[in-house]
Amino acid sequence: MKINISQLDPEKLSDLQMTELLFYNMEDDHKKGDCIFVPGSSKAVIYRLPKAVELYKAGRAKKILFSGGVTWEGTDLPEAELLRSKAIELGVSDQDILVEQVSLHTKENVLASLLILDRALGLHNIRRLIVVTTNIHMHRMYLCLKTFMPSWISYSLCMVDDVTIKKDNWFNHADGRKRVKMETWKLINYVKLGYIMDEEVEISE
Repeated sequence: MKINISQLDPEKLSDLQMTELLFYNMEDDHKKGDCIFVPGSSKAVIYRLPKAVELYKAGRAKKILFSGGVTWEGTDLPEAELLRSKAIELGVSDQDILVEQVSLHTKENVLASLLILDRALGLHNIRRLIVVTTNIHMHRMYLCLKTFMPSWISYSLCMVDDVTIKKDNWFNHADGRKRVKMETWKLINYVKLGYIMDEEVEISE
């Protein structure tokens, strides 16, 4: 059935419906873009960075933007600076890296990156962003980008898996089940509160 996200009740969705909401229709279209966009997280260096570097070296985009101002336990650097330093170690040119290090959550990743992108590339010049984030985070990240970025920008969505969160096994792990349910709640309720735009999705009845 086709239904708006705002009409869903996160407490009443089946495992299949949550899988469809978070994982389906988020595939990479393999197009080239103007910049690779990587929001930070506590494990972004482990899961998101390798994919971003792979895409950069494959020529999908000439620039990488690392976004995130949270400093996690075990490091003195905010997310974006840690990603930057590790990217350089992996062979990315420092001149090709943009850094946004004031944002504290997904919405701010987008809002704070607008100025960085405009100053570095000019928003009017950007036609496509290559988005790299974890699979369960991608749908909410995508809607945040569509809500706050200029309407002429398109997106290639490059999801990465982690150990316990894959579309075909998350329900077999307590941690996976907890995280998928939390992300489902965030996505639906953020839409209902008007934080991010609504969207029609197709899920099983």
